[in-house]
Formats: sequence, C-alpha cells, structure tokens
Amino acid sequence: MVVGAGGAAVGAAFVVCLHLLQGALWPTHSDNRLHLVILIGVGVVVAVLIKVLGNPGDVELLVNNIHISGGSEDIRDLRALLPVSLLCIAAGGAMGPEAPLVQTTGSLGSWAASRWGLNRTDTRVLTITGMAAGFTVLFGAPLGSAIFALEILHRRGLEYYEALVPAVVGAVIGYIAYALATGIGLSPVWRFPPSGPLHGGDLLWAMAAGVGGAAISVTFTYLCSGLRWALHRVPTTLRPILGGVALGALAFWSPYALTFGEAQVNPLVAHRAVVAVFVAAALAKLCGTAVTVASGWRGGFIIPLFFMGLAVGRLTHVAFPGTNEVVLMAAFMAAANTGVTKTPIGSTLVVSQMAGLQLLPTTLIASVVALLLTSEVGLIHTQSERDPVVESP
Repeated sequence: MVVGAGGAAVGAAFVVCLHLLQGALWPTHSDNRLHLVILIGVGVVVAVLIKVLGNPGDVELLVNNIHISGGSEDIRDLRALLPVSLLCIAAGGAMGPEAPLVQTTGSLGSWAASRWGLNRTDTRVLTITGMAAGFTVLFGAPLGSAIFALEILHRRGLEYYEALVPAVVGAVIGYIAYALATGIGLSPVWRFPPSGPLHGGDLLWAMAAGVGGAAISVTFTYLCSGLRWALHRVPTTLRPILGGVALGALAFWSPYALTFGEAQVNPLVAHRAVVAVFVAAALAKLCGTAVTVASGWRGGFIIPLFFMGLAVGRLTHVAFPGTNEVVLMAAFMAAANTGVTKTPIGSTLVVSQMAGLQLLPTTLIASVVALLLTSEVGLIHTQSERDPVVESP
C-alpha cells in the first residue's frame, strides 16, 4: 500500500513535469523546420546529460536485476533517467512515458525494501508492486497494470505468482490516490465506438489479427535491432543528436512519426476510412519509434505499438468491410504489443480498459496467437524463466 501510494505520487509529479515541458517543446507548437532545430537541440542536451550524469539505465536492466537480486541495485540512475526521458518525450520522441516511469516507481519499491531491510523475495515483490503502480498511473487499468508488470518479466507467462496480490493492491491504491489527487475521473482514456453484437466469425478474425499483430511486432523488433547495429560504431554521445535529426526529417513526411501516439489515437479512430492515412500512420509510427529506440532517446514503446495495431486494424477493416472494425482494432492493438512485450493477459486487459471495451474473448485470442508466433523473437533480452538456483537461499 505504501509503495502503491508512493508510486502514484511520483507518477503525478512526473506527469506534471511532462506537461510543463510539453507546453514549450511539443511538436504542434512549431512548424517542421523550427521543430527540427528543437529536436537536434534536445539531442545535444540528452548527450550532455548522459555524459555528465551517467547511463540512465532502462527497463531491460531493471528486469534483469529483479531476476537476480530482487530489484534495482542503484537508484542513482534516476538522476539521468528523469531529465533525459522528460526531454525526449516532451519534444515529440516517438516513445512514451511508460518505461521511464515504471523504472522509477519500480526503483522506489526496491529502495523502500532496502530501507526496511527486506530479503530478496520481498524486495522483488515490492519492486513489482512499484512497477504496477507506475503502469496504473498511465493506463488507468489497475488489474491489467498489475498483471502487465508481472508478465513483462518473462517470455512465457507470469511466474512470480507470490507478487500477484501485492501488485494488485499497490495498483489499486495507486489508482485511487492518483485519481483523487489529479481529478482525472474514471472514464476510459480512448473513445471507441460500440462494438455491436459479436458472432462466431469474429473469433476467426481475432486469430487473423493475432497473426497480423505478430507480424507488426517482429518487424518492429528487427527494425530496432537493425538500426542499433547500424549505429553501433557511432559514438554514444552522437547517437541522440542523430536521432533528433532523423526524427525531424521523418516529421516532414508524416506528423505520425513524432510523439508516442496516445493523443493521436482518438483522432485516428474518428478519421474517415482512407487507406493512405492508415498506411502512413502505421509506417511513420513504426519508423519514428524504431529511430527513437536505436538512437538512445528514452521512453517506452507500449503505446506506440498500440497505435500501430490500431492503424493496421482499421486498414484491415477497409480491405474487408464485412468485419467488425472495433474487434479488429482492439485485437491488433493487443497483439502488436504482446508480440514485443510477451504480456497477453496484461495487454488484453489494458486495451479493454483504456478503450472502454468489453471484447475480452476476441482480444485475448489475438494476444495469445501473437505470443505463440513470436516466442523466439524478443526485444527485451533479459526476460527469462524463474531460476530455482537463484531462488534458493
């Protein structure tokens, strides 16, 4: 409960700081030429901050520490992570706040455990609880966030079962505290039209969406890996600057290449069915997010993957007008994210809650299909099975 409430407080502070910076740096406040200068400037500042403050770390490192020692070993990484991630996201980098915020709230749980002198198992429980609270602040889905925090540690399901109830408690407390403190209300984040009646054929289309979502996630994973390989000879201090140049150049092609996509979901849902718009939206977000990942800009790729799945889901409905469009949108969103993060249940619950939908069967089918098809493809390389040797005293 303490870690959940603390995670909500940290999340609220993070969101406030992000909104303040967005007021000055957000892409919609300037034309493409001026924003190119802003992106390059942010790249320079990020390079300097990392040089001075050290490596900000990432969720991949946190996941590894959870498996080995139970949680974050050093919260000093947050000195660099917080300013770097806030600048990258506020300037329109195509990754969202979920990863840095979850890294921060998870580290808060680890710090609390160390202060209280807890053992490795209890440290792991509190670290996962902190992660669940961080996800809840962003997703507004306590149950989905708790399960998401547990699933993302592994490639084939939830294994630290002893952390499930504490994570749910922390997520619920964090949700209540954040909702009361900010007055955001309890409405869904996204406005989807009603799905209408479901039919047996929708289950088959959900399976097809799972295949399509797996294709999105595999493409994203290999594109990120390829760009990282292409940049591995470039000095670390230059990569954020090159990332700013590339993002600014992509923005001349499509505005969908910038920002992590949460604010772009509702307009895309309401947009009339035009093939070119959906193709451009999916490809631009794919390229923008991959560039952001590879160049060292900090952020999370969960919401960008949701956005890509949404665009492809609407595109599929245009190609096959007899399908249920809302079923396809939700299924593609969850499947695209599951293929990368390996979180079928969490992704299903988060998408359903954020969009205010009651489509658990079809969305879950798509997520499970995507998980099965991408079991050997991973971007978070520290995801692993629970190690009984490490667990032993």
